[in-house]
Amino acid sequence: MDRITAARVFITIAERGSMIAAADTLDMSRAMVTRYLAEMEQWAGARLLHRSTRRLSLTDAGDVTLARCRRMLEVADDMAVAAGDAADTPQGLLRVTCSQSLAQAELAAAVGEFLKRYPRTAVDLQMSNRAVNLIEERIDLALRVTNTLEPNLIARQLGNCDSVVCAAPAYLQARGTPRAPHELAGHNCLTYTYFGKSLWQFTDEAGAALSVPVSGNLSANEDLILLKAAEQGSGIALQPLYSAAPLIAAGKLVALLPGYTPIRMGIYGIYTSRQHMAPALRAMLDWLASWFDGANQASMRLKLALTPKDLA
Repeated sequence: MDRITAARVFITIAERGSMIAAADTLDMSRAMVTRYLAEMEQWAGARLLHRSTRRLSLTDAGDVTLARCRRMLEVADDMAVAAGDAADTPQGLLRVTCSQSLAQAELAAAVGEFLKRYPRTAVDLQMSNRAVNLIEERIDLALRVTNTLEPNLIARQLGNCDSVVCAAPAYLQARGTPRAPHELAGHNCLTYTYFGKSLWQFTDEAGAALSVPVSGNLSANEDLILLKAAEQGSGIALQPLYSAAPLIAAGKLVALLPGYTPIRMGIYGIYTSRQHMAPALRAMLDWLASWFDGANQASMRLKLALTPKDLA
């Protein structure tokens, strides 16, 4: 962990008198403040705070450590940066995590263009569908497609993710084509483990919301597994439009339920703190927001371009 940040967190806790107040001041989650304090105590080799239900107070070791942390930050804040404006130049390694489907469809290209634009940066891109601990796993940025972010997370919405219900022509020929969401109950629906496993949500042409229970013989924690299964005729899938669009265009999948729009998801960038954000991370967030804005416009054009045959 970053000991400079841990020292800054400890000083803020001491000055504000509580970890909640420190989290608000630093614009961090409470969990991250707690982890930084634990790191500081491990580094000091002693308990630094007396904890009570009313207020925190410093131990003897905490008094000594507080003075040392303040001196350390004075040195850090006074550190001159070589090469003039290098402090504001995006540079260094960014560790980024996201799902395999998002990386394959959008992020790989976005990162490639980012690296051309900022040649002094590097990116370590890790594929994962689980919610990672950013501090413990030393992740700078996690991308998630969701509408249910935990309230203590620090996140920026970078774009939106449209979805489409789709199936292979062979499946529809064998099982029939659903014309309304409630007809999905009679079909084998391929479901995503972490989202909408048993309930798919739509809005109709009048803007009314409806939820439809679905079930099937295959669920997975990765969109691409379900997409491949749908392509092979195993069932009906609810897929991000960015993943399904090439197969729909090629006639390998058919978009279904044209009068009903699956719920739109947000694409979020999650990071540890807005304070002292590295220029490379700030540049990446701005870059991805612009990139996904362009992707959203392309997604809308694709939806308009789908023919009645596509939406059979």
